[in-house]
Amino acid sequence: MNGTTPMINRRSPTEGFGYYISLFGAALILLWIGIFKFTPTEANAIKPLIENHFLTFFVYSFVNVQAVSNAIGVIEIIIALLLLFSVKFASLRKYAGIGMIFTFLITLSYLFTTPNIWKVVDGIPVTDFFIVKDVMFLGFGLIILNGKNE
Repeated sequence: MNGTTPMINRRSPTEGFGYYISLFGAALILLWIGIFKFTPTEANAIKPLIENHFLTFFVYSFVNVQAVSNAIGVIEIIIALLLLFSVKFASLRKYAGIGMIFTFLITLSYLFTTPNIWKVVDGIPVTDFFIVKDVMFLGFGLIILNGKNE
C-alpha cells in the first residue's frame, strides 16, 4: 500500500529489538514485583485492593494476608519465567500472553473497585501509579498472544 500506511507483515530490526527489550523489561519487572510480594510490606499494601474487589474479596476468609500476597507473587514469577523461556521456546509465548492479559485486567480493575484510590492533586485526578504500568503490560500481553514476533 502506498502513502503513510505501514506495511503490516514487514519486520524491521528495530521492531525485533524493541520487542525483546519489552519482553526482557516486562520479565524483569514481573520478577522483581513477584519477589517483593513475599514481603510483609507488599502483602499489607495490596490488602485494600484484594479485599475490595468483586473477584477477590473473599480470599482473606480462607487464607492470611501474606499467603494471598505469596500466591500473587508466584503467579507473577511464573509469568516472568514464561516470558524469559519463550525466547527459546516460542510455544510458551501464548501462555505468557494469556497470563499477562488475565493478571493485568484484574489489576487494572482495582482502579475502579478500591475506595479512595483516586485523589485530586492540584486539580488533576491521580492514583497510585504503580497500577498504571499495567496498561503497558496488558498491551504487551495482547501483542504476545497475537504471536506477531515468533
